[in-house]
Amino acid sequence: MSTTFMSLPNMSACDEPCDLRVNGLTKRYEGFTLDAVSLDVPRGSVVGLIGQNGAGKTTLMKAILGTIHADGGSIQLFGRKLSELSDAELISMRGRVGFVSAMTAYPSVMTVSEVATMSRMAFPAFDQVAFERIATRMDLLPGSARKRISELSRGMGMKLQLACVLASGADLIIMDEPTAGLDPIVREEVLDIVREWMEDDAHSALISSHITTDLEKLADYLVLIDNGHVILTCDRDAIDLMGVAHLRTSELDRVREDGLMSEVRVLRHDLSWDLLVPDRAAFARAYPDYVCDRASIDDVMVLLVKGEVR
Repeated sequence: MSTTFMSLPNMSACDEPCDLRVNGLTKRYEGFTLDAVSLDVPRGSVVGLIGQNGAGKTTLMKAILGTIHADGGSIQLFGRKLSELSDAELISMRGRVGFVSAMTAYPSVMTVSEVATMSRMAFPAFDQVAFERIATRMDLLPGSARKRISELSRGMGMKLQLACVLASGADLIIMDEPTAGLDPIVREEVLDIVREWMEDDAHSALISSHITTDLEKLADYLVLIDNGHVILTCDRDAIDLMGVAHLRTSELDRVREDGLMSEVRVLRHDLSWDLLVPDRAAFARAYPDYVCDRASIDDVMVLLVKGEVR
């Protein structure tokens, strides 16, 4: 048998137009380094950024958005290196990027209508009609137009951010934990709005989320970051091919001895082992008597971060 059908997938550098390209980005803090991180966001795609708390996801997003200065590497937006742009060009380029944060950052004393007015003044391409359509659909308008930000629930605040960003004329949106803390109905509303916005092939998104089931519905590509390093970049479809085999020690020994996998990554339990299988169907053909379940994004993340190579 070939030894290649069970190697972990990894997406090579994208040859398609990319709205965002990060190459070797490095940021050093005392006790933590974002170490030469690279990723692409191809035009028309959603890239899901996953990893544990403290893995470096927020640091990466801050560097992309320009709120912190990177110590090394480069960032391209819409095919242009940011370091090569004039101040005017940089302002124009960043105007095409929308950001949705985990917390609503508008001044608490402002009303929903005032936030919309502020957004219209800040973004030359802001579409008031689109804002009103999205805000009405998400029950922000007309009933909450005069509500202050301090009076909005977590979900309503996220809806307001999303309505403003999607009406701003942005071509790329960056979202940091957009559905965290939302009830299932509001989460689905938010995802539906993003999906519809993504129907325009000129749009793209980078979304960080701990709720990986959301990314299973939305993402085209996944980037797993751990301790400041990218440890997996793959097509979303590659996760669908993966499996988790639940093996006794003797069964794991047989798999290792057969040499059919280029890397055996396992997580030990009291009486068994979980084995990450890059190709579930191929594994089932090779070992029809072994139990191998479909892998979720969470399964893959846990095995790559917490597991060991044997």
